Amino acid sequence: MLIHVPDVLTLEEVAHCRQVLEASSWADGRLTAGDLAVRVKNNLQIPADSAEALELGEIVLRALGRDPTYNSAALPLRVLPPMFNRYDPGMTFGAHTDNAIRTVPGAGGARMRADVSTTIFLSDPDEYDGGELVVQDTYGSQRVKLPAGHMVVYPSSSLHLVTPVTRGSRWASFFWAQSMVREDGRRAILYNLDLAIREIRATMGDEGEAVQRLVSHYHNLVRLWAEL
Repeated sequence: MLIHVPDVLTLEEVAHCRQVLEASSWADGRLTAGDLAVRVKNNLQIPADSAEALELGEIVLRALGRDPTYNSAALPLRVLPPMFNRYDPGMTFGAHTDNAIRTVPGAGGARMRADVSTTIFLSDPDEYDGGELVVQDTYGSQRVKLPAGHMVVYPSSSLHLVTPVTRGSRWASFFWAQSMVREDGRRAILYNLDLAIREIRATMGDEGEAVQRLVSHYHNLVRLWAEL
């Protein structure tokens, strides 16, 4: 399940992120890559423990907290602190799958499972050529290049890549979540059921028996599938 979520960050938040990133020190992105990914990764990142990353990460996490679509799609139990990357001309990230287990920074070695991957674009499409996120999964291959402030959410199990940037610079925030519901297929069922409930409530109100039954089914499925 790949989901495009528009306007996760406001224009003001995007502008602030860009201003902070402009003044940040960038490091080789391969420092955080796994054994296979390091061979195909060529980008820049700001250190995850830098003051800039921590400040901007809080902005992203607050935005996620107020976004119903992300919470419905990801059903997050834990979210790894957001990171920030940059692709200048000639930079790319070849086909890879994200590591299944991630160490949580500042948590004494605690680890979490990466179920859901997310990218929030911080550059508009007309600012660079190339740089599409290509996600390959059971739903086929999808190319993603979104306006600044928009977000794409997809399974961490997907094979994906970033095509080479040929002009300009592509900036983004990226992070992973451990979902309360491990399997993407089950998350898709719950997400689509939640969408249907919202639509029915908008037309029928909250008192109808059909609405109550659907809400009951939703929560019972979460109760059946959730791992806490």
